Amino acid sequence: MLYSLARPLLFSLAPERAHELTLSLLKSAHRMGMMRQSIAAKPVTCMGIQFPNPVGLAAGLDKNGAYIDALAGLGFGFIEIGTITPRPQAGNPHPRLFRLPEAKAIINRMGFNNDGVDKLIENVKAAKFKGILGINIGKNADTPVENAVDDYLICLEKVYNYASYVTVNISSPNTKNLRSLQSGDALTELLQTLRKRQLELAEEHQHYVPLVLKVAPDLTSEDIEFIAKQLIQFKIDGLIVTNTTLSREGVENLRHGNEAGGLSGAPVFEKSTACLAAFSKALKGQIPLIGVGGILSGEQAVAKQAAGANLVQIYSGLIYTGPTLIKDCVDALNAP
Repeated sequence: MLYSLARPLLFSLAPERAHELTLSLLKSAHRMGMMRQSIAAKPVTCMGIQFPNPVGLAAGLDKNGAYIDALAGLGFGFIEIGTITPRPQAGNPHPRLFRLPEAKAIINRMGFNNDGVDKLIENVKAAKFKGILGINIGKNADTPVENAVDDYLICLEKVYNYASYVTVNISSPNTKNLRSLQSGDALTELLQTLRKRQLELAEEHQHYVPLVLKVAPDLTSEDIEFIAKQLIQFKIDGLIVTNTTLSREGVENLRHGNEAGGLSGAPVFEKSTACLAAFSKALKGQIPLIGVGGILSGEQAVAKQAAGANLVQIYSGLIYTGPTLIKDCVDALNAP
């Protein structure tokens, strides 16, 4: 109810300003003991981790891990922060975030704007949150794509002791050539190298942190088959399906509909869910799946589950629906 009252004001502001203000207000409310949401328990074990419920926050909303405790108060079963890069970077020029309210959609070309991995670790250390925390890692924009694995290794090594799981983001459309890492020898080298280092870190620190890959929805059936085989071969712990899409189907004639960047929200639901179902079929239950993309209702969370998702994540749906979406999704997934 509070969010429905605040949304018109927030939507009157520039999207990035509204984003910052919302998080700041949420943090203040949390400190005062407000904005806490009671969510029914629905424990789910996935990747060897017990999640209190299967509804998580997707990466991108809290890139630097500066609002972990406030977000946790909303009742998420898990929170994913990032995408983080080894060095701080400003991201792409403004404007770079656009609402398409008629379609309940967002287009962004943020470009991994973040304060760097060291600052994120400081924020994680300062947080009181003891729940499931995913950390999403990427490469700096000025790192040549042929050297991308070096950036992922830096981030993996630094966040390993602070993450419940680590997500390797190779699917953002807003860093030049990043999506090329989803195919061919580039993917093989990346997964082989990171898996080897993951096992070494597990030995060094005497605890195992799962490694998860995040892919785009704009994949061919051949891409999906290839990625699935690589995931199985290197025993990657999980797959997030999907990131934003380059498609403009359904928004072509809307204001901002042809802005460059990744499209999220309602228009990506069908494409993302079809991709999820295709991966579920290709992987045959060997790799856990996290379904994300266009969830704006509890029924859509159930549809992701039916397509093969063990867990789901939301982000754009929060912008349009508010925190009650978390409860709606958990309740729907809890229904007999």
